[in-house]
Amino acid sequence: MRSVRLAGLLAAVIACAPGAHAQTPNWVTSWTGSAQGPYPIGNASAQPNLSFAFPNPAAGARDQTFRLIVHPGLWGRSARLRLSNAYGTQPVTLDHVFAGEQAIAGTLVRQSNAPVAFGGQASVTVQPEQSVWSDPVSLPFVHDSADPTLTGRKLAISLHVAGQSGPMTWHAKALTTSYVTAPGADAAAAAEEGDDAFPFATASWYFLDAVDMDAPAGTKLAVAFGDSITDGTASTLNGDDRWPDVLARRLQAQYGSRVVVVNQGIGGNRIIGPASYTPEKPFAGGPAAQQRLDRDILQLSGVSSVIWMEGTNDFGKGGEGATPEQVEAGVKEVVERLRARLPGVKIIGATLTPNLHSTNPEHGSDEENAKVLAYNDFVRTTKLFDAVVDLCLLISPVDLECLALRVRRLDVTLMLGIQSGDDRAS
Repeated sequence: MRSVRLAGLLAAVIACAPGAHAQTPNWVTSWTGSAQGPYPIGNASAQPNLSFAFPNPAAGARDQTFRLIVHPGLWGRSARLRLSNAYGTQPVTLDHVFAGEQAIAGTLVRQSNAPVAFGGQASVTVQPEQSVWSDPVSLPFVHDSADPTLTGRKLAISLHVAGQSGPMTWHAKALTTSYVTAPGADAAAAAEEGDDAFPFATASWYFLDAVDMDAPAGTKLAVAFGDSITDGTASTLNGDDRWPDVLARRLQAQYGSRVVVVNQGIGGNRIIGPASYTPEKPFAGGPAAQQRLDRDILQLSGVSSVIWMEGTNDFGKGGEGATPEQVEAGVKEVVERLRARLPGVKIIGATLTPNLHSTNPEHGSDEENAKVLAYNDFVRTTKLFDAVVDLCLLISPVDLECLALRVRRLDVTLMLGIQSGDDRAS
């Protein structure tokens, strides 16, 4: 078994073979922010005081416009949006929905803001526990998804809540600054290119949980699925430097716009718990991986690979005493569902990083460490995964890299049908 770098391993697993793209575009999910619960339940980072924007969390937003800033992993000439009321307790009506290019803060690039429709209508009412896709919206500033000048640009999704929303479905740890109007503000703010109407900032996303782009046939989508390590805890506000972001940049440096990585991490998430999750009985770490699988992976567009690193919170003090065997059973159930619903999907498992004697009071005990080591042995030896990323601490005078990334029993070139005898791993 030889060590390889993460980008090299995953590039071989998820990148497509060289060659010309078909001209017919297809929907590929380009950005995600997992719907994890009702505001304010969750583990937000760098969050401003929102008591003026949302005086009563149970009442949610009241005649307010959100300008949500997202960073697509791929641009297309048209996009569609998924709006979610997964954890609402009443229907929520969203209107004056627009998509434009961010210039700076809440200000948009001139003439980039385009109205978004739903079944040809300017508004949509989303029932509790439901989500809706918009009609396609043209992005006039995108001429070619491979255009290098699109790198680093961000999409601004503006949407107005008509009336009172009730509990707001959100993703807490966006680590991206978005903007909100005051309660009762004019709905016309969504169409404006300036940001004068948006006095409040937030480091979370609301109601929006996925964006699709039209992409060339053959575009590969990898979903990073996990907990706070994937979600980006302790990464930089507006820096887009979570590990899925870094991986995406490395892959696109090699394969261009043919590879997309989206982030479906939730801070505090577990594989098998809590047993039930409702708006009335939420949990800061969101619904278990088992419970959110359909929405967060299976219902996305164009998924070809899943990179799954999770389990730390199952074994920590908040994990309700889960055993390695219980977590392993949960992993097997999720993998079986993925393979049944997405034939041909490549599933990359990851061992857990050690946390013995962590300064985090939820982690670091000898008991937890023993469970982590047992679970890691399972990940390394199970036949479930197509590949394994092994996160082993290596601290030596020769090798100061802290991540040794190894893949076993996998010929990635043959698996993808790429006839190249040189690029083999075992």
